[in-house]
Amino acid sequence: MNTLTKMALGLIGQLRPEPATGDAASTTHLPPANTAGGLPLMQVLAQRQSLREFDPAPLPEQTLSDLLWAAAGINRPLLGGRTAPSAMNAQEVDVYAALPNGLYRYVASSHTLHLVSTIDARRVTGYQDFVDTAPLDLVFVADYARMKLVPAAQRESYAWAAAGAMAQNVYLYCASAGLATVIRAWIDRGALAQALGLNNEQQVLLSQTVGRPKIVALP
Repeated sequence: MNTLTKMALGLIGQLRPEPATGDAASTTHLPPANTAGGLPLMQVLAQRQSLREFDPAPLPEQTLSDLLWAAAGINRPLLGGRTAPSAMNAQEVDVYAALPNGLYRYVASSHTLHLVSTIDARRVTGYQDFVDTAPLDLVFVADYARMKLVPAAQRESYAWAAAGAMAQNVYLYCASAGLATVIRAWIDRGALAQALGLNNEQQVLLSQTVGRPKIVALP
């Protein structure tokens, strides 16, 4: 679906997900993340970039596992510490994964994906046309109910900072793994919140598309 059509549907409140394709388990146990190897940090930073053309082929389960762990996984099991910071350890930002076979929430404590809905929500994760067919669209959602110890006036800014750190982790992983990614804030947040089943204390912050770079055939 092209951008203009999405915008028109969004204006009349009719931007909707599509039916899921393929099987979707209620809980997907991801393989352990591969936390060894990868490119040196300075080389990864030199290669970090936004790309907006994606091969639609699905990502391997191991790649999905590594990527989600990089975004928000537990890297210090004894402390429950994560790969991204969170003010007062509120862990207020959830990562959702929109895949062709369903919409999932990543649970760091068990390194699993929990099925939220058997829909293909990729098209409602942004107005850009490439989000419809890329293999993975991540969505970062703040849950302010977890931030009782944070002053109300600061909760939103803290959540945005945490989501930004997660998104940068994804960028660095993608640069190391040879994947394409782009962070996005141009979203029909009402349509996406409805697809995610969010309540009044939850807020869609950002989306991020991930996939292999599209190979353009030379003439």
